[in-house]
Amino acid sequence: MEIGTGRIGSCSKEHQKIYQEWFNFADSDNDGRITGNDAIKFFGMSNLSRPDLKQVWATADSKRQGFLGFKEFVFAMQLVSLAQEGHQISHDLLNGDDFENIKPPVMEGLDALIMRKKQSSKSSSLESNGSSSNQTSPASQWFSSKSSKKISLSSVTSIIDGLKRLYLQKLKPLEVTYHFNDFVSPLLTNSDFDAKPMVMLLGQYSTGKTTFIKHLLKTSYPGAHIGPEPTTDRFVVVMSGTDERSVPGNTIAVQADMPFSGLTTFGTAFLSKFECSQMPHPLLEHVTFVDTPGVLSGEKQRTQRAYDFTGVTSWFAAKCDLILLLFDPHKLDVSDEFKRVIYSLRGHDDKIRVVLNKADQVDTQQLMRVYGALMWSLGKVLNTPEVVRVYIGSFNDKPVNEAATGPIGKELFEKEQEDLLSDLKDIPKKACDRRINEFVKRARAAKIHAYIIAHLKKEMPSMIGKAKTQQRLIDNLEGEFGKVQRDHHLPPGDFPNVEHFKEILSGYNFDKFEKLKPKMIQAVDDMLGYDIPELLKTFRNPYD
Repeated sequence: MEIGTGRIGSCSKEHQKIYQEWFNFADSDNDGRITGNDAIKFFGMSNLSRPDLKQVWATADSKRQGFLGFKEFVFAMQLVSLAQEGHQISHDLLNGDDFENIKPPVMEGLDALIMRKKQSSKSSSLESNGSSSNQTSPASQWFSSKSSKKISLSSVTSIIDGLKRLYLQKLKPLEVTYHFNDFVSPLLTNSDFDAKPMVMLLGQYSTGKTTFIKHLLKTSYPGAHIGPEPTTDRFVVVMSGTDERSVPGNTIAVQADMPFSGLTTFGTAFLSKFECSQMPHPLLEHVTFVDTPGVLSGEKQRTQRAYDFTGVTSWFAAKCDLILLLFDPHKLDVSDEFKRVIYSLRGHDDKIRVVLNKADQVDTQQLMRVYGALMWSLGKVLNTPEVVRVYIGSFNDKPVNEAATGPIGKELFEKEQEDLLSDLKDIPKKACDRRINEFVKRARAAKIHAYIIAHLKKEMPSMIGKAKTQQRLIDNLEGEFGKVQRDHHLPPGDFPNVEHFKEILSGYNFDKFEKLKPKMIQAVDDMLGYDIPELLKTFRNPYD
């Protein structure tokens, strides 16, 4: 199903009423979610075969969250109705049918069950109706509540809920004990888990980053400026909102329901160059875009920015699901600042895609040379033997300049643009898998961090010469990393950047660090080896 079409779950008001009643009945714990167990009982009334129901669930839960919200439930019911009419649930069917006019499916014995439920709960009907359409899960209170640390399994109704529970019970204690938030990444909040997938655009000024976002949205967004000179002078997050408005960085960074609180560490100099642009748009319901200031080149690099530009791009890179590096045929030089930015994306190579934009400004022969030059300069910077995927096209609202490209070039651009757009359309589907991937990466990094901090504490003398020893350890940090790596048999590629680590260490007193706590490490190992696989098993397709 294409993102941004808004067709999922759309139906007439009359049908919506029926589906709302069915949804309330199927949602056994009134949390606004139909889990696999709810679905097995409810979907069984359709008398469809197990393979059909497996296909219905897989299509409706395309984001693989392990549950259906109301919209997805309506969509599933529409698919059930089509399957009952003998249609094969396939991609062609999704593209061709008019979903709004599909009649509700035949659910055997459902009306009688609903009547019985109504009669038995007449006394409490007012309360249950009030809460039935409430879509907030119990997990949203976990981060703020100061109640018992143990969170019951019954309140976990999705993979994301499960990750939140594991984070609070097993990973966060380790991060807090060994100051992981000061060295690597701020502690996670509820909104970090619930945030929509993000796409960040990076490139030198005037390579078409803002135009690219406008091209995808098919409209402008608040605060969008376009021009041949460096026009976007700030980081702009383009996200879904009830009305069109721009929110300043300082305001957005302190909002608990936004995943940007970690940016406060970059100070006011950065927050004054950060803003959030909100607008109602079907595409933004699935994806958030991050527009960045043009990376400086040549002479301009000497005018230093007032904040840590590469630090900010690195922070966003960790949160993003896709990073697009934009080039245009007349700006292929990779400046020093661009080099630093690309180096700061290390560890996120799987998210990087390169876009050679405005490619219809040169003819086919020049384009071959430009492509070769781009691959050569990227090969030097990315420093990997694999060839990075480069999309060639002209991502704006004007038709392709056929005079320069010729008919073959036009066809090539259209294919390349389709490939990139299908990559973008896959993002919401892969968001849940990406979240698990990032979570596991974070857990491994936190474990290595704990080993390093505990090792530095162990090397400190108990009485005399503490300051000297601390300085010696900092100076020989690379050697100390090597010792930790050998002692615990850890992969060397997972260790943090030595220079960055040295910088932060200098502000600490090693004596105050904690010793290694094997129980905490064991808890994280159990989480990685047992709890996460078990969680994925619980929330897979109920008909598998």
